Amino acid sequence: MSFLLKSMVSSQLKGFGLGGSSEEKKEDGEGSDPAAAQGMSREEYEEYQRQLVEEKMERDAKYNQKKAERATLRVHLREKYRLPQSEKDDNQIQMAGDDVELPEDLQRMVAEDQDEEEEKNSILGHIQSIQNLDMDTIKEKATATFTEMKQAAEEKCCMM
Repeated sequence: MSFLLKSMVSSQLKGFGLGGSSEEKKEDGEGSDPAAAQGMSREEYEEYQRQLVEEKMERDAKYNQKKAERATLRVHLREKYRLPQSEKDDNQIQMAGDDVELPEDLQRMVAEDQDEEEEKNSILGHIQSIQNLDMDTIKEKATATFTEMKQAAEEKCCMM
């Protein structure tokens, strides 16, 4: 990193005219060597290029991991809401190595959603939803159904 700082500072000083003019003349003469154009020795330049490649690989790996995490979340949501699956998401998960896990925040969200679904499907959930219904409407439907059943029974039965 020191060579990176050195190259940045020296190039800035050259831009202000504080750098030696002999160095500028050398650079004009040696245009084919990229290390000299950057103001570094050959070893420093190779180390710098290697670090750039490593950093790019790390960024790409993190980016692919994030994409796979998002794809995993989409897969979970599609399963939950019974939507069709996407091949694109499956491919992203496979590219990340199939060892993708949801981040903790997303795991908590999925767990909360599952708890809510279980609560709605339980007896207590049904009782709570019944409390929100209009009782007059339920009574009207029940009496209408009872009347229809009574009429159907009278038509079929000779005794009534």
